[in-house]
Amino acid sequence: MSRLAKSYSFEFKLALVERFLAGESGPDLAVEAGLASRELLQKWVRAYRLDGEDGLRPKPKGRPRKPDSPPPAELPELERLRRENERLRAEVAYLGKLRALREQGRR
Repeated sequence: MSRLAKSYSFEFKLALVERFLAGESGPDLAVEAGLASRELLQKWVRAYRLDGEDGLRPKPKGRPRKPDSPPPAELPELERLRRENERLRAEVAYLGKLRALREQGRR
């Protein structure tokens, strides 16, 4: 039978870490706070030393969200406009070259 992981608040973790860094004993703090093991306190201290207070804040669960993308209904419109833009650029380039060739022929 598995035990559910207990969650501790940011303020609770911060208070224990600050007391530990002030010189109180890790095992005594773990027993007083009712932690399952003193390794948990050591883990919090390491996180605090690496990332400061942000190391003790809860992390978001699951996969990160995808960046916002246009709604599916607008996607074909966007694609159509991109293709039209590409076609018009090619047309402008073609007409520019045609004009240059005609100018060259008149000389």
